[in-house]
Amino acid sequence: MTNHPILRLGTRGSPLALAQANEVKRLLSEAHADLTADSAIEIVVIKTTGDKIQDRALSAIGGKGLFTKEIEDGLQDSSVDIAVHSMKDVPTWLPDGLEISTVLEREDPRDALFSNKGKSLADLPRGAVVGSASLRRQAQIKAKRPDLEVITFRGSVQTRLRKLKEGQVDATLLAVAGLNRLGQSELITSALSTEEMLPAPAQGAVGLEVRTGDVRVRAYVDTIHHEPTMQRISAERACLAELDGSCRTPIAALAEIEGNEMYLRTMLAAPDGSKIFTTERRGPVSEAIEMGRSAGRELKEQAGDAFFKALEAHQAAAHPPK
Repeated sequence: MTNHPILRLGTRGSPLALAQANEVKRLLSEAHADLTADSAIEIVVIKTTGDKIQDRALSAIGGKGLFTKEIEDGLQDSSVDIAVHSMKDVPTWLPDGLEISTVLEREDPRDALFSNKGKSLADLPRGAVVGSASLRRQAQIKAKRPDLEVITFRGSVQTRLRKLKEGQVDATLLAVAGLNRLGQSELITSALSTEEMLPAPAQGAVGLEVRTGDVRVRAYVDTIHHEPTMQRISAERACLAELDGSCRTPIAALAEIEGNEMYLRTMLAAPDGSKIFTTERRGPVSEAIEMGRSAGRELKEQAGDAFFKALEAHQAAAHPPK
């Protein structure tokens, strides 16, 4: 038995975040004999700004970094050794001295529909109310079904499903990966194809952030790294970075590996779904990052300066300074 933990995992406190942290703990304990004691790895719950503010859309309060900043602060002050993140919540630019060194094997990246009014977006009755906090989902829903009413809808998986049951909305969307990790996939009405709803960059992937140069910690986490997942999300996040993407911009991307080849699909949209720009790339896996950058540059060119100026105006109108 150890008197003090050998590793401390920093995580958010939602049921899904804790499920992901416990999966990391299990994998590490199976890979290393000195981590088998339950006390060898401590899970440290850190409340982030994104968790504290639940009454506004992320785009109104600063974007995805709100789910990572306080955990990264813990890494930097050495109160934790590893930050466990849902990679779709991680900004493309990390603080100096930190890196995503490790990712677990990716779960199902698709989005799931929850509704008792229909099995797909096409099945929902005219005027149905769909709740989603994701601008990416909102834009794709509006593009396909402009007759639907889409409202901002935040909270944990459990909170959103409770609101759906109470009739606050007729339908909502969540990531299939989260329900699988929570052991609640039977609650899904239907998993939407990636042609119907292109996922967020890195959706379904769990990443481990560590201090750059921390040889001791890297020796542990390197053993549970899944390189094909890293290759896929690197392409997706490279596209996101090229577009300077955040929660304020509807962006989707999905890379899939077929043998030694990668197939990358990307999308940039207007928040109201009135404009959708897409592009695809195929090439060797070794060129994953450049493929993502190239796709991002093409989407920028397709959209043009007028699109981004309109996007800035929309954001300013939706979230005026207080």
